[in-house]
Order: sequence, then C-alpha cells, then structure tokens
Amino acid sequence: MEKRSLVGLILGALLMAGTGGAAAAEITITCGVAGTEFDLCKSGAEAWAKKTGNTIRALRNVEDASELYGLFQQQLTSKSGEVDVYMLNNIWPGALAGHFIDLKPYTKGSEAEHYPNVLADYLVDGKLVGLPWYNDVGVLYYRKDLLEKYGKQVPKTWEELTQTAQSIMDAEHAAGNDKLWGYVFQGKAYEGLSCNAIEWIDAFGGGTVIDRKGKITVNNANAAKALSLAASWVGKISPEGVLGYAEEETRGIFQTGNAVFLRNWPYVWALASSDDSPIKGKFGVAALPRGDVEGGKPTGNIGGWGLGVSEYSGNKELAVDLVLYLTGAAEQKRRAISNSFLPTRPALFEDADILKAVPLFASIGPIVQNGVALPSTVTGAKYNQVSAAFWESVHSVLEGSETPEDALPELEATLSKIGRGGW
Repeated sequence: MEKRSLVGLILGALLMAGTGGAAAAEITITCGVAGTEFDLCKSGAEAWAKKTGNTIRALRNVEDASELYGLFQQQLTSKSGEVDVYMLNNIWPGALAGHFIDLKPYTKGSEAEHYPNVLADYLVDGKLVGLPWYNDVGVLYYRKDLLEKYGKQVPKTWEELTQTAQSIMDAEHAAGNDKLWGYVFQGKAYEGLSCNAIEWIDAFGGGTVIDRKGKITVNNANAAKALSLAASWVGKISPEGVLGYAEEETRGIFQTGNAVFLRNWPYVWALASSDDSPIKGKFGVAALPRGDVEGGKPTGNIGGWGLGVSEYSGNKELAVDLVLYLTGAAEQKRRAISNSFLPTRPALFEDADILKAVPLFASIGPIVQNGVALPSTVTGAKYNQVSAAFWESVHSVLEGSETPEDALPELEATLSKIGRGGW
C-alpha cells in the first residue's frame, strides 16, 4: 500500500464513495486500526459521502497511540492541510487545542446529548475542540468454560486472578494444552501500558500517579505492591512476549483460545463473539479485579476517542458535517450493534436494539462508574511527557531491570522535573 505523507508512517487508502462530480470535495479522515475499527470508520464515512455527493480519503492510523500522537503533532505543527478530520484520543485536546476549530458554532447545542464528563475532555478554555465518538473502559475477559471445568469463580482480586490463572494453566499443560497462558495484557512500552498500570495501582489504593490538585502521588507502598504483583506474572502466567504486546496481540491470543484471562477494551466482545471465533459462547466479561488491600477496588481505565476538524483544512464546513454525522446517534448505534463500540450518548445505553445485540452494555454502567482516568486534565500539554515517564518506569519493573522500590522514587523525581513551574 502506498505510503501517504502523514509523516510517512500512516498508510492511506483511497475510498471512493458517492457520485463524485466536478463540484464534489475530497475530505480526508484518519481512522483507527484495532480490530474492525478501520472498516467501521470507512463504512460510516462512505455513507456520509453517498448522502452528500463528496469523496472520502481514509488514512490508516498506526496502532500505537503514543506514536500516533507524535505523528499528528508533527503534521499539525507543520500546518499541513492534508487531513481534514482527525481522531482525537480523549487525553490529547489540552495539548492540541490550538490546531483545531471550535465546533460550538456548528453544533446548535447538540453536544449536550453526550455524557457531560466525556464531553468535558474536549472542552479547552470553553473551546469545543472535538466531539466524542466512542468511549472505552478496561474490562476483564475470562474463559467461562475453563473456569467451570476446574470449579473456579471469576476472580475478585488480582491475587485470586494470579492463583486461578496459574492453576488452570498448569492443569491444561499437564493435559497436553501447552499453548495456554493464564493472563495477557498490554505490556508494551506505550500509552496502553499506562492504562493497564494505573488500573493496577488504583485497584490497590495507590492513587492516580498525579492527583487532581497536581500533587505527585505515585511513590507509595500500595503502588509498589501492585507493580510487584504485575511483574511476577511475566514468564509465569503471562508470556515473556507480553512486554511487546498491544491490544491486537492480546486479543489474538485470547480469541484463538490460548489465554484464560485477558484485559482489553469492549470492542473485543463483538470480535470474540463472531461466528468464526473459536471461543464464541465460551467467554464472559467482568470488572477488572481489586487489590487485596484496605481501600482496594475494582477499577478500569476510562478512555475514548473523538473527532476534530483541523484548523488547516480547506473544507472546514464539509469536515464539520462529516464529524456531526459520525458522532451522531444513528452512527453510534450502528457501531454499538455491529461491533460493540461504547456510545458517548447516555440515551443509547437504554436503546432496546443495542441491549439485545450487545448484552454486555447492561453491565458496563457500574464498570464505567468505578473507572479511573489518567492524569491528562491536570497535566495538560505536559501529559505525554508524564505518560511516557510512567510507562517507561513500569516497563522497567515488568522486565525485571528495576524493583518498584527503586523505580517509583526515580519516577517521582522525573515527574517533579516535568512539572517544574506548574502543570
């Protein structure tokens, strides 16, 4: 596939839709690549193009969110008009707000139809940088057939998960199923590891790395306990390769039947439930476990993506129209039913069609309510430095080059330098 000029690393696919014609404009949008995400983005944009008589060009994002941020930042800083509509991770608006138009003049108040706390991620000093497209929350997938086979319950604590995963894995290996692993998660040194690590730490009552007042809190005994337990998984219930796994690698292992437990996002549910999935009907979904400490709680990282219109677009009004279409109720409903993407509109969680197609959504509410956010709001434009320092520190613990007792004071010192002068 031809390499596009989105810093030379995002692959483009030219998607022709609609009638074209001399008066038609070409609108370029960046699309995600996890699971069926690119196809969903493409089909939604194609529907808009058919309706409006324009042409769509879709660019494939790279999967690594932290790498993608760097590519977008470089593209936007150069003031390139190549991309009209960008996917925006909910942690990016504070840093990239200056490169996007204010959508408020175009929404006519319809932004109020989204969850207020979700919409808040895209409001920067009163400017509506983007509109929410879909939510994410970290959840636990488990092989209910294997738990039933060995008389095990869905684990309520991370310690129980460790023991259950080891027990089932050992029994299956003894029976000849030597490809089975106990637990897979996103352990690569990237943004996804920050998501996993804040879940572990918060589950053990270790805080949120930096609190809402800007105080650095990560250097504490509960955080060390959480990371110590996570490090014990590598090479035992988790493969050594987990240190290089992102979302799709872990989904692949679980969906092919080679893991007892998986931490991932809700999009996995639809794929693992498809007719060609080896584990269709054999798995369940639950909240991630809590730490076995006073103050421990089940928690999942709250994430999500929105769509924003580039300040440098030559077709701003058409780009806005595409954003309003893709983030609208009908398109969010289609994405929820077909591929279990979480809507950003509370009304859709009461939609009978959605609940029938995706029973998972009936139990998502409590998981979202107990969710934990990464400290992107309080750290603003410095967030990506913060997250990189966090995931690098955690990765060093997972790979065994540092202990939590050494890594966390070093991380605290690094964060103090990044935050010098204020967030």
